Amino acid sequence: MPTTPHELTDHVCINLRLPTYGGHYAWEFEQGSRRLNVRVDGQLTFSSSTHILSAALTGSGLGCIPEDMVEAYVKSGQLVRLLEDWMPTFDGYHLYYPSRRQNSPAFTRLIEALRFRP
Repeated sequence: MPTTPHELTDHVCINLRLPTYGGHYAWEFEQGSRRLNVRVDGQLTFSSSTHILSAALTGSGLGCIPEDMVEAYVKSGQLVRLLEDWMPTFDGYHLYYPSRRQNSPAFTRLIEALRFRP
């Protein structure tokens, strides 16, 4: 099992190709204030995390998959988290919109529904 992100280059990994990104996605890691991106190699490349998840479940390689997609598989023992001390934190989604004095009632309800309430 890899213990640092750089060791991923010695493993078979499943790549993600994002058409708007311009190539293979570089896996993102952070530990404290240190951030790094690692380009991984492998025979499989997909354009969706769903396909990467399916391939990882069959043992085809290591995948970089959003945590909410793999949570149940980790709990059941089908998948194992790697490099947990290097996982970046997710601050949540943000909604940016132009400030206007009078938003439509539908837009105001959308903002209220999406607003985080602890």
